[in-house]
Amino acid sequence: MAEYFPEVKKPIAYEGPNSKNPLAFKYYNPKEKVLGKTMAQHLRFAVCYWHTFRGTGADMFGSQTLFRNFRSGSDEMKIAEQTLEAAFEFYQKLGVGFWCFHDTDIAPEADTLSETNKRLDHIVSLAKKYQKNTGVKLLWGTCNLFSHPRFMAGAGTNPSPEVFAFATAKVKKALEITHELDGAGYVFWGGREGYDTLLNTDMKRELDHLALFLQMAVDYKKKIGFKGQFYIEPKPKEPTKHQYDFDSASCYAFLQHYKLVEHFKLNIEANHATLAGHTFHHELAFAAINGLLGSVDANRGDLLLGWDTDQFPTDLYDTTLAMYIILKAGGFTTGGLNFDAHVRRQSIDPIDLFYAHIGAMDAFARGLKIAEKLLKDKVFEKAIAQRYAGWNKDLGKKIESKKVSFVELAKYAEEHGEPKLQSGRQELLENILNDYIK
Repeated sequence: MAEYFPEVKKPIAYEGPNSKNPLAFKYYNPKEKVLGKTMAQHLRFAVCYWHTFRGTGADMFGSQTLFRNFRSGSDEMKIAEQTLEAAFEFYQKLGVGFWCFHDTDIAPEADTLSETNKRLDHIVSLAKKYQKNTGVKLLWGTCNLFSHPRFMAGAGTNPSPEVFAFATAKVKKALEITHELDGAGYVFWGGREGYDTLLNTDMKRELDHLALFLQMAVDYKKKIGFKGQFYIEPKPKEPTKHQYDFDSASCYAFLQHYKLVEHFKLNIEANHATLAGHTFHHELAFAAINGLLGSVDANRGDLLLGWDTDQFPTDLYDTTLAMYIILKAGGFTTGGLNFDAHVRRQSIDPIDLFYAHIGAMDAFARGLKIAEKLLKDKVFEKAIAQRYAGWNKDLGKKIESKKVSFVELAKYAEEHGEPKLQSGRQELLENILNDYIK
């Protein structure tokens, strides 16, 4: 077998916070126990196939800058085989337990759907062997329903029933190969399920069709016996001006309206949260309180740029608050932390992929440990309980138990006068959070 990352001679190891080795973990110790589980069990790190192994560094204003030896040659399928081999070498040397892919990441589309499926079958047979030999598992699979021109107006929401049918065929195959690879889940990201103008859009019909598309997928999942979790990944814009899966709240409303909520959870991405005008913390919290928190695409956006920059997560406030919510929600079951991030187009060396992932994994390991302390000390729980203490007294209990109406409450207000105000103590709590993040 070829070696595609010869600079890394052995798997990345934990060396502790005093280590000066850039190819070592300073904080991520996969075997260390935190709240009864190992870090590896809590964090369930995954590497995304698309950015990591298919990314070229090209952007809207410049051509390719990232040239990889495993992408050399003219035979598309040979390149696909080399890329898969390189990917599993990377997973092993990095020490992650999971990977994620789109169908067209691992095998290039052919001129016909049947030939495309044959290509997928070949690559999946190799991936199955690599998984068995390495122990690396599939966190989730998905289908690219946005890159090809046929999907320029969406897939499940396309105005053409022929495109809708083609999209179902692709998802059918993607579900089959995800099932064959024993994937823990399957993600629906509506890359172009939205609109640019309502002047040519029947919104109600498109939403009805999207629900029908997802219901068909649920039915086929049952038919083939796939037990993995279905996820929807919210995103507000880009490439369409307005996407139907705008944020966690709009996804929840959609799932409730079409009676699909029991079949889906959400795959929350940090960069998508900021594009929707929310924090990562907010999106995770909303999903958690509604029983929808399933998995995470771990990255970050540049707040000075209004597009999906997909940078590696290194902000300790983000990773701490993310792990705080995830731990409070019971932790991951089928989901995990998938690094849907890519190195900057100036980070051109293959070893930069290791530096990027190591830093992100350490950031989440630190976030996990800090979140553990916050939860043990009940820092925010105590403050919140004090702030809402009135709801545990007579008046609050009567309101929450629906034993009073506007009439009784109006009378109470007249008798007791102006309510006493209390401080929210935001600055104090932010200072305390700073004390924990060291």
